[in-house]
Parts: sequence; structure tokens; C-alpha cells
Amino acid sequence: MASAAIIETRQTVKRFGEIRAVDGVDLAVEKGEIFGLIGHNGAGKSTLFKMMLGLLSPTSGEIRIDGRPPAGEAFRQIRRSIGYLPENVAFYDHLTGLETLRFFADLKGADRNACLPLLDKVGLCHAARRRVHGYSKGMRQRLGFAQAMLGNPKILFLDEPTTGLDPEGIRDFYRILDAMRTQGTTVILTSHILAEIQERVDRLAIMKMGRIDALGTMQSLRERADIPLRLQIDLRGGDADTVRRLLRQAGATEVNGGDGMISARCARQRKMEALRALASLPAVVDIQIREPTLEDVFLGYGQENAGGRMESAEKEGRL
Repeated sequence: MASAAIIETRQTVKRFGEIRAVDGVDLAVEKGEIFGLIGHNGAGKSTLFKMMLGLLSPTSGEIRIDGRPPAGEAFRQIRRSIGYLPENVAFYDHLTGLETLRFFADLKGADRNACLPLLDKVGLCHAARRRVHGYSKGMRQRLGFAQAMLGNPKILFLDEPTTGLDPEGIRDFYRILDAMRTQGTTVILTSHILAEIQERVDRLAIMKMGRIDALGTMQSLRERADIPLRLQIDLRGGDADTVRRLLRQAGATEVNGGDGMISARCARQRKMEALRALASLPAVVDIQIREPTLEDVFLGYGQENAGGRMESAEKEGRL
């Protein structure tokens, strides 16, 4: 595997009996990326994470983390430079937040003196000496994030990292991630809150049934999915009929509305044609263009693949 990627998988498979939880995944994550991994429940994301961490062994294929397979004595040292926040964090309730973090620092061989500054970083300094059983869900999540950052990791694996966080906590979380990326940390995260990550990841992969269905930047996935744009045209006065006519001539669909505001869906490749036609009308005071969201893209790929499987089944005579 000659590659500059810090995380790399090649034809990685994980079977549990007859179930292929991960089914031939090829993936490369570069140093300093914030990489998103999304998919339905059961798509194989957590299983892939656990193989990368060395918690599960692949049935076949290859995985390399910072140039080494995640197994054996040689991986022990690399593991000290990896941080992991699981989807469901669990702590000893009778320990304080500071005692908890010092416990994990000892396990990881990290500096105990970094524990209090880390708690301050995630907004838990005020609760450092409070027992964890009194922590809210969001506070536990912040403590888990602090645990993952012990030892200044080169790689962070974060599984649903903002569960239970309020908007301020989510903002602080991504602010910290951006600072860590600037220092060269690689982050790979999963989330079901697609609107939250779509503008915060450098690239992302969509997993379905153990496979990578799509991979790229947010914009490249939008373009590949070829989902129509949403246009909203604000009008002053008349000319609504003219606007609707010009939109339809440009191939727009779902043209709705009247005096004051008109909305439509427009193919990406005909966007400029529609804008040029509308820009010459004095009644048009504003045009808003809404790009497909990550949720639109995710659902679009799902429908496309479902259609392809249906067509294949019909050809094979199974339907």
C-alpha cells in the first residue's frame, strides 16, 4: 500500500457468520482531514471504526493506520497517538470528572497534568471535582471528548460525537476540531445529524449495506447526484406570468407561486440560462439559490441505488 494516506483500507471485509457487515471497502483519509462517514443504522460504520482501531480483525482485505496494520506489538505505540470517542460513552459514576480523566491518562500513558486544562477546554472545569453520576448527557459527552484528546492524538475517531450537546456545545466542539486540524490532527467522524456536518467536513463517504456508495467533497457529491437546485424569486409588482414562462422555458419544474414570490426546481446545468433570463426583468428584486443539502444528497443516492437494484432484479427475473 504505497500511499500518503494516514488511514487506508483496501478491499476490507468483515463477516459475522453469513452477514457481511463491511463488504470490500476501499478508503483513504489524508493527514489533517476532517472526514465524515455517514449511513443508515447497520450500514457498517461502527464496525469499520472498530477494525481501524484494532478492536476487531478484518475477515479479509487490508487496513493501515499511520503506515501499520492495526494489530500486534508494533501497533501499540501508534495506538497511543489515537483518540476514540464511542457512540455510547460509559464512565465510573463514583469518580469525579478529573479522576476519570486521570484514570484514562494513566491507561494511555498521557501526562496527568494535561487533564485539568482539557476539562477547561471542553467547558467542564467548573465540574472537575463533581462525581460523574451527577453529570448530564451533554456533560458526559464533553468528558468523553476530553478523554479522546488525551495525549495530543494524531488521529481522532469520533462516533456520533455531538450526541446530547446543546448548540453552544456543538459550536465549541467544532471550533476545537478546527484548531486540532490546523495542528495536523486527522479526524474521522460519523453523525446522523447531516445538516450539522455538511459544511464542516473536508470530504465524506456514504456507506450502505457495508459498502462505500459515494465518496468526495460535499460539492462533488452534489454534482454527481445531479439533484435540481431550488430557486426562489422575489418580485415587486407584476410580471409573475412572465417569470413562470421563462422558468419553464429554461426547463424548470415545480414552478409555484404568484405575485410577490415564485419558487421552482432547476437542473444545475441550466441554472445560468434561468438566471440570465430572469435578471433582465425589472420586477425581479432577488433570486435565492438553494443547493441540495447533505440530507438531499444522501437520500438521492439511496433512491438511485434502490432503483438500480430493482432494475437488476427485474432483468434477472427475481421480481
